[in-house]
Amino acid sequence: MIPRTVVVTGLGIVSPLGLDAATTFDGLLNGKSGIGPITLFDASGCTTRIAGEVRGLDMAEILGPQRAKKLDRFAQLGMVAGMAAWRDSGLEIERLNPERVGVIAGSGIGGLATIEEQHSVVITKGVSRMSPFFIPKLMMNALSGELSIALGLKGPNWVTASACASASHGLGMALRTLQYGEADVVLSGGAEATVCVLGVGGFCALRAMSTRNDDPERASRPFDKDRDGFVMGEGAAFLVLETLEHATARGARIYCEFSGFGATADAHHITAPAENAEGAQRSMRLAMRDAHMNPSDVDYINAHGTSTPINDPNESAAIRAVFAADADRLWVNSSKSMLGHLLGASGAVEAAVCALSIERGLVHRTLNHEVPGEGCTLDYVKEGTRERRLRGVLSNSLGFGGHNCTLAFRAH
Repeated sequence: MIPRTVVVTGLGIVSPLGLDAATTFDGLLNGKSGIGPITLFDASGCTTRIAGEVRGLDMAEILGPQRAKKLDRFAQLGMVAGMAAWRDSGLEIERLNPERVGVIAGSGIGGLATIEEQHSVVITKGVSRMSPFFIPKLMMNALSGELSIALGLKGPNWVTASACASASHGLGMALRTLQYGEADVVLSGGAEATVCVLGVGGFCALRAMSTRNDDPERASRPFDKDRDGFVMGEGAAFLVLETLEHATARGARIYCEFSGFGATADAHHITAPAENAEGAQRSMRLAMRDAHMNPSDVDYINAHGTSTPINDPNESAAIRAVFAADADRLWVNSSKSMLGHLLGASGAVEAAVCALSIERGLVHRTLNHEVPGEGCTLDYVKEGTRERRLRGVLSNSLGFGGHNCTLAFRAH
């Protein structure tokens, strides 16, 4: 069987840099940071008091007050991004077979804020005062389920959960679903909203986050020698994926081709990567093989690039091992330097950034990368936005649990 070509025809992003894809991407190109003091809760007792928050979004106005109150914030953000991607694609369900249109999404944690809120209700008011929406709101699959309900999409529908690789795994499964003929269109992406006491407090307890509270815009420093941990972000992104045949038949705008997917496990440690990111090496090789790419065909990698002491040199070593003589030619950046780490949604946002980079021929800088850290020896695009006709692009997502995922895109 020859797998069908898959293309990206719609994008939607809600992020700390903006409430749509164009604003987010322009913010990245302009080197703007979306990191600031936490306002969603009182973080005065936390060692980290900064995050990338989505601001200015009226969920009730966009989704309607009844729907909005029945959704956790992660699903609200995902609904807004998913519906934006659908509009951007120009698709109309009335002109489609809804049974051939799916939704596959990812989230690392899901409705954490709802769990926190309802636990407080139980402690202060008793179990009888719990919300009847508690279970539906906390479910990760509320995201894909609600999008299918809102848009009338009756095809394959589920959610993937693999920590920071969640959305990337979802996109990979969407690619396979289209390649194997199980759908003609899939709306795929991810959402996360963990800027709450349990989310921030939990990662503070792990000592995984930056404590540069007095200088939030300079706190996320991927591959820099002064990095001291990641900065949490929240948000969502969705991509409309179609078979090339389906997109061409309706005259769709095509951002790029989504041509490869690789997924591996470290089998090493629940939070630490394997030495030299051995699993990431294999996921990049698998994605390129799946996309029929050689290392010489890849111009740019949107790295996992978390700004943590362990990830950055390990991922850099993995890239150098995989690309060998081509490594110094690559442009490598980290969108997390400006957006923060959107955990399970990060892969979707970064995939959308890759699609826009290919379409516009522009690669954003890695903000706050000033002096390379030990083991960080690649070209991290530190000076500013660069222009190039991009042929092949990879996006890495490496999650707790040893989950590694690489997506491959190419110009159409």
